[in-house]
Amino acid sequence: MPEASLPPAGPDGRLLTPFRLAGRRVWVAGHRGMVGAALCRRLEREGVELLTVSRQRVDLRRQVEVEAWMDAARPELVVLAAATVGGILANASYPADFLYDNLMIGANVIEAARRSGVERLVLLGSSCIYPRLAPQPMTEDALLTGPLEATNQWYAVAKIADIKLGQAYRRQHGLDVIAAMPTNLYGPGDDFGLLSSHVVPALLRKVHEAKTGGGPVEIWGSGQPRREFLHVDDCADAVVFLAQHYGGESHVNVGCGEDVTIRELAGLIARVVGYEGEFVFDAGKPDGTPRKLLDVQRLTALGWRPRIALEEGLRRTYDWYLANQAA
Repeated sequence: MPEASLPPAGPDGRLLTPFRLAGRRVWVAGHRGMVGAALCRRLEREGVELLTVSRQRVDLRRQVEVEAWMDAARPELVVLAAATVGGILANASYPADFLYDNLMIGANVIEAARRSGVERLVLLGSSCIYPRLAPQPMTEDALLTGPLEATNQWYAVAKIADIKLGQAYRRQHGLDVIAAMPTNLYGPGDDFGLLSSHVVPALLRKVHEAKTGGGPVEIWGSGQPRREFLHVDDCADAVVFLAQHYGGESHVNVGCGEDVTIRELAGLIARVVGYEGEFVFDAGKPDGTPRKLLDVQRLTALGWRPRIALEEGLRRTYDWYLANQAA
């Protein structure tokens, strides 16, 4: 029998009574990452008591440490943004880390939330959970309908496990778990390391360095794959919105519903940076999934839409890079 009762929701998953945030004890797991930091910025506007803990103090891969901290801290809402993340090269180089770390983090936080009486838990995942050749745009129902993209399958499997474990805990224990699956994110606080970063920060850095030191800029792949990009502050706003208003079992896609080719992205970044040099596409390197565009009708039907257009978001991210990272 369930240990708790789930809050009532309508057929579309909308909570009949919104989850109140003001005055709540809210733990953002992974607060030092790009997404976690954006969530902290957004939650501060809601009047919450924000809880954070460093990885040096609590290793989320260690069950005993997670349970002891949550028993002491007693958060009412948990947002799980902590993860081992990276681009194609990082996934290929450290497949065991990507699978083990993320499996352990998700399982430990979900079980500790149940044990400590957390009222609501929000899991964050990624659009890479969907099959490599899923029909576009990808609906939530596309999950587990085909083979994953090989270049990020390790991370994807762990995030799929999070979704299913959260659903299982809802059914067996009555734990109020919801899951948000963002598209490709970028923004302030991103990882600009060329061996570990995703496409937006990698390109911003490469184009900046080519502008200051001479080009051309080499880009992995053909430039033809299409990708959807969402500014991390929009993502944080969507996650807070879901925490307040969504109570369905299904995960929810978080994106803008528009995509561009990698070649078009490179052109936008060149305009933002002021680079007029050449791009060289290395077709011998992997492209990854041909297209990743999320169907966001479930989210927009609830009443949420993004505010930051791609070029404006790239400009803000480049300004942050210049102020914090550029040598």
